[in-house]
Amino acid sequence: MNYIILGVVVIIAIYFIGVYNNLVAIKNRAESGWAGIDTQLQRRFDLIPNLVETVKGYAAHEKDVFENVSKARAGMMSAQTVGEKAEADNALTGTLKTLFAVAEAYPELKANENFLQLQVDLKGTEDKIAFSRQFYNDTVQRFNTEVQKFPQNVIAGMFGFKEKQYFEILNEQAKQSVQVKF
Repeated sequence: MNYIILGVVVIIAIYFIGVYNNLVAIKNRAESGWAGIDTQLQRRFDLIPNLVETVKGYAAHEKDVFENVSKARAGMMSAQTVGEKAEADNALTGTLKTLFAVAEAYPELKANENFLQLQVDLKGTEDKIAFSRQFYNDTVQRFNTEVQKFPQNVIAGMFGFKEKQYFEILNEQAKQSVQVKF
């Protein structure tokens, strides 16, 4: 009888350990996914001053556009949470669209080699951001499902695992990639 009780306790302990380890693995994967988004957002953040300076040389009188891009970029830098970063990303994407719209009015700019390379770099970065968002949100969905399922939710609650926030874009227009074709 004692062996049966001991066997049940061991099975329960193994189950708890398995669930805990699974939650830790998925949580770490989600955090790695977030780091991927953050890396790509930083890359785009770093490309923007070069892009603005290139456009400024051709469109110096478009002061409002440059100020808006700078404000959106500053907002991105100060964002801390997933929600704040998503909101700042929306604003930055909108201002970049405006910047590219201004650039369309300057044929010499569209032919500038530096500007063309920045377009290619930004397009690649936008693609990587989209992939990173998808990876992160898929992992968050899996993690949240595990945290909500019974009996995993009991174990998750005992060890402080909480649902993660999706990286969501609320502005419909901002859901589109920055268009860099001319």
